[in-house]
Amino acid sequence: MYAVVKISGFQYLVKVGDVLTVPRLDSTPGDVVRFNDVLMVKTKEGAVIGKPIVSNAYVEGNVVEHYRGDKVTVFKFIRRENYRRKKGHRQLFTRVKITGINKDKGQ
Repeated sequence: MYAVVKISGFQYLVKVGDVLTVPRLDSTPGDVVRFNDVLMVKTKEGAVIGKPIVSNAYVEGNVVEHYRGDKVTVFKFIRRENYRRKKGHRQLFTRVKITGINKDKGQ
C-alpha cells in the first residue's frame, strides 16, 4: 500500500516505514504528525484517486529530527563595475518516518 501526499506544497510518494525529508514543520522530535492532503491511495484492491484529495484519508508519521541542509552560496558579479555580493543560505528541514496510511472504506 502506498499513497501520494501533499506536504508544504510538495508531493511525495510514501509507504509505511519510509523516512521523508520535508520542509521544516512546527512540531518537536517525537511528535506524531498527520497529513490530510492525500491525493491518491493504492491498495491491493485498486487505486483511489482524489478530486483533488481523497476524502477521509490521511497519512501519519513521527518526527525524527530537525536539521539544516548544506550551505548554498549565492555570488553576484558584474565585471568592470566593482560589484560583488556574496550570500549564504541553509534551508531548514524535518525528517518524518511514515507510520501509517489510512483510507476510508466507504470510498
